[in-house]
Amino acid sequence: MQKPKHHIFVCRSYRAGAEGQGVCAKGFALEDMAYLESELADRGMDDYMVSASGCLKACTKGPVMVVYPDGHWVGGVDSHEKIDTILDALQASNAPEGSF
Repeated sequence: MQKPKHHIFVCRSYRAGAEGQGVCAKGFALEDMAYLESELADRGMDDYMVSASGCLKACTKGPVMVVYPDGHWVGGVDSHEKIDTILDALQASNAPEGSF
């Protein structure tokens, strides 16, 4: 595997010893994760990797994703349209809308 230049962590609200129970797990479905990965591939953004993460402790902003090493924390990721907007901004090397 080639080391990615960017890593997107998608909060799945997992906490030690428990299933996802928070805002992120309820608002960002596994189908959304698949959509994100397919959009990255369709756009040729091969230097990005996506991983589900445990709770990122930003529940009031959820669903949340974090892009490293860029340091973009993005809240309100609750639709395919929002994912598209985020990826458009990343391709343009801008901070995505909803960053905090």
